[in-house]
Amino acid sequence: MNASQILLGVATVLGYLLTLTLLPVVLLTKKQQSVSTVAWVMAIITMPIFGGILFLIFGINRVGRRLRSRQEAAALISRTLPRLASHHQLTTEPMSPIHRAMMQLAHRVGGTRPTIGNQVMLLTETPEVFREIELALEAAETSIHLEYYIWQPDRIGTKVRDILVKKARQGVKIRFLFDSLGSMRLTHHFLKPMRDAGIEVATFVPGQTFRERWSINLRSHRKIIVVDGRVGFTGGMNIGDEYLGRDPHFGYWRDTHLRLEGPTVLQLQDVFALDWKYATGDDLTDPDLFPTPSTRANVVAQVIAGGPDDADGPFHRLLFAAINEARSHLQLATCYFVPPPSLVSALECAALRGVRVRILVSGKVVYWYTRQAARSYYDSLLAAGVEIYEYNRGQQHSKILTIDREWSFVGTPNFDARSVFLNFEVGVALYDLSLAEQLEAAFEADLKDSDRIDEAVFQQRGLWPRVLENFCRMFSPIL
Repeated sequence: MNASQILLGVATVLGYLLTLTLLPVVLLTKKQQSVSTVAWVMAIITMPIFGGILFLIFGINRVGRRLRSRQEAAALISRTLPRLASHHQLTTEPMSPIHRAMMQLAHRVGGTRPTIGNQVMLLTETPEVFREIELALEAAETSIHLEYYIWQPDRIGTKVRDILVKKARQGVKIRFLFDSLGSMRLTHHFLKPMRDAGIEVATFVPGQTFRERWSINLRSHRKIIVVDGRVGFTGGMNIGDEYLGRDPHFGYWRDTHLRLEGPTVLQLQDVFALDWKYATGDDLTDPDLFPTPSTRANVVAQVIAGGPDDADGPFHRLLFAAINEARSHLQLATCYFVPPPSLVSALECAALRGVRVRILVSGKVVYWYTRQAARSYYDSLLAAGVEIYEYNRGQQHSKILTIDREWSFVGTPNFDARSVFLNFEVGVALYDLSLAEQLEAAFEADLKDSDRIDEAVFQQRGLWPRVLENFCRMFSPIL
């Protein structure tokens, strides 16, 4: 027996040992996602070594083991918040059925209560978003907190960095948290001026140990800015020149962002504080970071955060419930459309019971395979009466949902399994008719720059496009 035969035999034995070891792990950790369970079992059995390695990297939720410390941090930070009872919207007060239902559900799955007295500015043009961010940063007096999935070291990224460096030298306390995978282009050279100015910089990783750090599956997809605990920003936009339409591959960039004032800013601050604790171990419990909110307007809003550390899947339940609450019409805009089967069924059932369901996805995407996977869902959705549009002016990156011109949601989650089960995400539920109307008007305007998918024409596509679509769909649990 030569050396190659020995190596082959050892590899075979190791492959089957890995298979036998991982199969019980899959069955125990994927109970709520049967499609994902079957996919991983098949991958591990048919590719004993390669499939096992893929599962170790992509399949295991390593955040769960740190859940207790995160819950303790949440309890500690919540005690530093001022009393918000006077700002809570009570569900016993007169309101529409959809508002009452969504408030109760969002509170139970997200842990926050809807608050009154918020001022919410809807931002749909990316240059306007950056102008508002720059104005807020320049006006900062005590603190600035930033958390981003992608921060590019390009013109706009450098410009915002230099504003932060200037404010830090003026005495403003600044903390900057970025995802280590999404912002992998940030170098020591780029971050050095920030650190030299006294800015605290940290990377968001799924844990602190080497075993936890090597996972590239669980990411912070959040986009958060909180200035002085009084002004907040969140939504779909990261920091980079491409968001200003400077990337010729994407061209015009369509996104939706929110500027917030009022009690919801403290809820956004709470999300950042928990993530900062998770990434650095430091508690942000200074009462000055959570000032008593001032009433600016009358918008009722509620910040909702979710991630793989929450077994209840807040965004999955929130989206599922919202779709089922729709009675007349529903508008959904997302960059990536690779939803779990339950959300697909909810959309189809809404259309079948007479709700006008319209979905807007991006015709241009960063990853070609997500577009192919998305199109694998079109057949059944179109058959149920769902209208599907692909945006063609440039990149459609908004993540919004509006129901019956009454309830709306704007945030960071895409309509895909990764956002509802794997990523750390954040968004704002809006119980406001005016904002819902504004979002619907923007949606209608976007449809003028979109191509509607015709069911008859779509059914005529060839065999190989169908094969490619369904092949990509097999990876939907992690796309």
